Amino acid sequence: MEKINITTPLTIDVISQLNAGDEVLISGILYTGRDAAHKRMIALLDRGEPLPFDIRGQVIYYVGPCPAKEGKVIGSAGPTTSGRMDLYASKLIELGLKGMIGKGLRDENVVEAIKTHKAIYFGAIGGAGALISSCIKKQEVIAFEDLGPEAIRRIEVKNLPCVVIIDSTGRDMYKEGQSKYRIEG
Repeated sequence: MEKINITTPLTIDVISQLNAGDEVLISGILYTGRDAAHKRMIALLDRGEPLPFDIRGQVIYYVGPCPAKEGKVIGSAGPTTSGRMDLYASKLIELGLKGMIGKGLRDENVVEAIKTHKAIYFGAIGGAGALISSCIKKQEVIAFEDLGPEAIRRIEVKNLPCVVIIDSTGRDMYKEGQSKYRIEG
């Protein structure tokens, strides 16, 4: 299967052409954040304050990268378990977040938000943090620096390999795979 090249920010036109199981190479700007950063973003919204970046059309990569070695842009940058962000993701999708990159299953509230607001969930390869870091060309902390690796970063990526796990219609590659190989007994 040929990989599909996509560039951020994401548009509904691009998202609607992607299907669960498609292999993609993502280039452009991504934002990083894990559960501590997501909790703070929701707290900002609850206080009526703006997010640290315009979330509309953007993709958040669930990662807390390791420190960069000398001469490198960033350290190992493998995906974090996405379920840790499920409590916060629906609200961000409602506000215009169009993509998330992580690993693992998402809860039904997130899947419904993906379908309602035409977003997408990509899976990155767990255990491939060194390979993924080679796709990151620039990075800068833009918010919550005190969180260290969990600070929000603006990263520029080139050809970051991912797989569409949940497409904008709600098709879920994980669930389809489980049902395909389930042994009835």
